[in-house]
Amino acid sequence: MRLRIREMEFDYASRPVLRNIHMDFCSGEITAICGPNGVGKSTFIKCINRLLKPRGTIRLEKHDLSKMSMRRVAKHIGYVPQRINNVFSITVFEMVLMGRRPHLGWNSGESDREKVTSILKLMDLEDYALTDFNRLSGGQQQKVIISRALAQEPDILLLDEPTSNLDLRHQLEVMELIKDLVAEKGISVIMAVHDLNLASRYADKILMMKDGTIYRAGNSSDVLTEEGILSVYGVVAVVREESGKPYIVPISYSRR
Repeated sequence: MRLRIREMEFDYASRPVLRNIHMDFCSGEITAICGPNGVGKSTFIKCINRLLKPRGTIRLEKHDLSKMSMRRVAKHIGYVPQRINNVFSITVFEMVLMGRRPHLGWNSGESDREKVTSILKLMDLEDYALTDFNRLSGGQQQKVIISRALAQEPDILLLDEPTSNLDLRHQLEVMELIKDLVAEKGISVIMAVHDLNLASRYADKILMMKDGTIYRAGNSSDVLTEEGILSVYGVVAVVREESGKPYIVPISYSRR
C-alpha cells in the first residue's frame, strides 16, 4: 500500500518544525528517518499517524488520511512509540489483544485470540503470555508493543526510535525482527532512528533531515556520506564499506 506525502508542514506554537515534506513510501520497504535531536523525526511519525495535524496532504492510496476516522486509520497503520510509561497491571496476552480493537471494538472473539496466539509465537513470546507486562525487560516490552501493533494487521508500521534504551543485543534482535516482518508480510516500515549504522544495515531507504526538511533521501550509500554527516550533524566521520553497506566511524565534532 502506497503512502504519499505532499507539502507536509507542522509548527509547535508558531515554531516551524517540518517544512515542505514530499515523500512516497511503498510496501515491502524499511525507511529510516535520521537526523539530530529536534530536527522533527518523531513529529514526522506522529503526523503520519494523525497524533498531530499537519498542513499539506497525506494519502493512503487514493484516500486522504485527514478525512479518515481514527479507527479506519488504525486498520492500516500501526504505531509503536518510543516507550510506554505507567502501564497498569496487564498480561502480555491482554496487551497484544488490545491491538485487535480497531477491527472489533472491545469485544474479542476466538479468531482474535487465535491471531494473538500466532503473533506471540512469531515473536517468540509464547512463554510470556500470562506474564505481567511491567515485569518484562525493556527489550521484551518493545517486542510486546510491536506485537500489539501487528495485531492491528497494518499495511504500514510506524516505529519511533524502536531501539532507544535497548542494549546492543536487543537492538539487533528488534531490528532483525523488523526485517523479517517486512520480508514475510510485505508491510511498509517507517522508523525514526538515531543510530546511523543500524539505519545503514537494515533500511532500504534513508531520509536524512536537516532544519525540518529532507536534506537527502535514497539508499544508504547515497545518503550516508562524510559530507552529508558533517553538514547535518556537524560531525567529522569516516565512512567505510562493510558487507556492501556504509559503516560510519565518528572522529570528532566540528567547531564551525
